[in-house]
Amino acid sequence: MDDRKVKQPAGGYDDTKIPHAPPGYTVKITFHRATNLPMADINSLSSDPFVLAQINTSLESRHKEDPHLRMRSKTVRKCTDPVWECEWIVANIPASGFKLKARIYDEDPADHDDRLGNVHVLVGQINEQWAGIKEQSYPIKKRMGSKRAYFVRAIAACFNKNTHMTGHLYVSVQVLGRTEGDEGGRAYTLGPCWWTKHYSPLLGRITGKKDVGDEESEKAKSKNKAQQYNFQANQFQLRGPVPADLYHRYVEFKPFVKSMFTGKGIRGFLLFKALHHQHARVYNFDRSTEYDIFQQPCKEMTLKFLDLVHWDEGGRIFTYVLTLDSLFRFTETGKEFGIDMLSKHTMHSDVSIYIAFSGEFFIRRLKYPDRDPPEEGGDNPSSPPDEISGGPSEGTLHKDPTYFELVIDNDSGTYRPNAKLLPQLKSFFEAQFPGLHISTLDSQGDAEKMAAMKQEQRDRKKKEGDHIVYKQLSRNSSMSSSDEEELDRLAAQGEPEDGTVIQNVKKEIKYKQDRKKDRLKTYKPGFSRDGVKGAGQAIGEKVEGSSSGDVESAPISGKENENIGGPEGAAVEGR
Repeated sequence: MDDRKVKQPAGGYDDTKIPHAPPGYTVKITFHRATNLPMADINSLSSDPFVLAQINTSLESRHKEDPHLRMRSKTVRKCTDPVWECEWIVANIPASGFKLKARIYDEDPADHDDRLGNVHVLVGQINEQWAGIKEQSYPIKKRMGSKRAYFVRAIAACFNKNTHMTGHLYVSVQVLGRTEGDEGGRAYTLGPCWWTKHYSPLLGRITGKKDVGDEESEKAKSKNKAQQYNFQANQFQLRGPVPADLYHRYVEFKPFVKSMFTGKGIRGFLLFKALHHQHARVYNFDRSTEYDIFQQPCKEMTLKFLDLVHWDEGGRIFTYVLTLDSLFRFTETGKEFGIDMLSKHTMHSDVSIYIAFSGEFFIRRLKYPDRDPPEEGGDNPSSPPDEISGGPSEGTLHKDPTYFELVIDNDSGTYRPNAKLLPQLKSFFEAQFPGLHISTLDSQGDAEKMAAMKQEQRDRKKKEGDHIVYKQLSRNSSMSSSDEEELDRLAAQGEPEDGTVIQNVKKEIKYKQDRKKDRLKTYKPGFSRDGVKGAGQAIGEKVEGSSSGDVESAPISGKENENIGGPEGAAVEGR
């Protein structure tokens, strides 16, 4: 057969080796606190600051497109003198030192995060005798900061002599010793292992994910009003490094794919922006975001992972991406989910050209904790297909990770991970989640088996009902009252039982277009407060029902709809 006819598209597994370098040093960076930050929120005369840090070294990367080594601190609410005490332990920093870039932002889930300033820490030669940096203050550069925030700070300084315009960031850097191993060609995050849980009521509405077991929700359901909806996304910073062979590039299965990842050309730019926008919405940080850390992998860390995936409840299947720096991102998946808007793995990776691995996984409960899973030949029934008495929420089974199995695969058309690397992926996760049984599936070699097991999950989900327990723990969210009214309208109209997000988004587009057409037919251009006037309407007189919020109160703006809905048909092939 002609090789040209069977040639696979460019991308997928990349066997490029990590450039050799001697073992480096393990460095602990601590962001202690900041003082005199500008006030990004005019109403509270305060900010919600966090640090986004990046390390640059002289180490040569495998490809110039490899993502930077980054870390995000937790957010401190309503404070211009925040205390983080946030640690970041990075391995294999070369003896030649590093450059630490720390950007301080104000978290603003309803808009874009405002930058409050930058700090650069330059560290030259390091070794085990290096004295380090001990809680040293660095002036925050205002040049890239929000002009509005600094203007408010300047006004405050005029009325208070104790208010200063220049802020400072306090940082410590300590060498912990030589990094273990014989190779020092790449720096990676060693710890701590932080996790975040992100909630999105708006995406929950779009994807049809409802809160259940809540009295208010049940009453709302009986009255045909809007119920509590939510969509949950999770991030888990695992202990690095990922195995060196886990290195995959996006697959150029269509000509437009390259432009989508590089942002070149009009179409590529729009797709690139739309995917970044999806990622930002799914992994949105706000007051409801949960955050905590583990110093290293332990049983408690395994239990937290099982909690994030809801144990063995609901027949859930999850989509995941593992980044090159051991960041594990995942959400529940399904044909009704918004993750399918463009390319779910591309969205999870935040349009990263290179990642470690990707695919899908689900959790099964085992009858016996000390036997191999049934997929490995063990006489150990799992649920499903065999129902096990004493569900995961009953008794003490749910407190022991040895009763559970993680079934993970390489089912990703975007990156097409190499099946031969599944054993390395298994070993990596076994080290991250002690006690948890790990089984792997090859999306091609085990296609029939994988399809049957996932079908069992879907059947169980259908049998148990769509019991998605994604609870909004905080009443604070980025949704406005007009958004809630729009959601009530959707609930009153009714939504398709298995409708995809594209159908719902297109429905929103059509609704707003019809509203605009009706207004154009009914009213003539004028100069009233609302920008329109009807026949015989006096200038400045309000027209009933013609508030400017009618068109813009939908959960998703028209421009966002155009970006998301337009290219969807092509990009969804990249799943």
